[in-house]
Amino acid sequence: MIFFKYHALGNDYVVIPPIELDTFQIQRICQRNYGIGADGILLGPFESQTCDFRLRIFNPDGSEAEKSGNGLRIFSRFLWEEGFVQDEPFTVETLGGAVTCQVGEGGKTVTVEMGQVSFDGSKIPVRGGAREVLRERMQIGDREFEFCAATVGNPHCIVLCNDPTPELARRYGPLIETDARFPNRTNVQFMQVIDRENIRIEIWERGAGYTLASGSSSAAAAATAHKLGLCNANVTVHMPGGEIEISLSPDFFATIEGPVTRICSGSFDREMF
Repeated sequence: MIFFKYHALGNDYVVIPPIELDTFQIQRICQRNYGIGADGILLGPFESQTCDFRLRIFNPDGSEAEKSGNGLRIFSRFLWEEGFVQDEPFTVETLGGAVTCQVGEGGKTVTVEMGQVSFDGSKIPVRGGAREVLRERMQIGDREFEFCAATVGNPHCIVLCNDPTPELARRYGPLIETDARFPNRTNVQFMQVIDRENIRIEIWERGAGYTLASGSSSAAAAATAHKLGLCNANVTVHMPGGEIEISLSPDFFATIEGPVTRICSGSFDREMF
């Protein structure tokens, strides 16, 4: 079983060509003490009836994710390096919808058109009926938070705060991820608006835990800040792993652009499993 490992601002994924993987194998590969360690697995490319390629994305707990912005950027870099694509845009099918990707600057940057961000509670989903989930309040443990919710093909809860910290994300992220109001669980971003063009987030990723960076989280947070009138349509998102650029259309179609770094390639030994 061969693999290719990359990171996007510290958010690391292992790319594995099409093969059958069970939950135990996924968990073992992603474990940092017993496997190679990763924030997720990108399985593909598969044939697609609607796009140029199809991608399956798995979280470290073995669950399958609908979409990942950084995962898609890493997968795009892999396709480019392996000669599946050139410099022209191409499309990738995910469980969270089709996206358009393009590799630039000799592989140094990758752009992904993530699709339309929606705040509709019935689409995210968030319990409580159809409405835009904006500036609602939740009691989590000993704290009350003001939050918004969005989907970029996968669910997000954006918590508004003045001082997002890793400790805050680690303590309350898992409680919010599994809160009953989110029937499919949710990714969580603790967001601070710095100015009209910059926000800062700390991330708790569904099925993965505390994460240094996330493309879909960046898109959801930037779109939320813009929806609330706090930021412009072009936003730089600052995360522990680095910065990513988000561009939003008037209809809230989000495009992300940022770097991808290749780490290594190799093969897994059977003994690992």
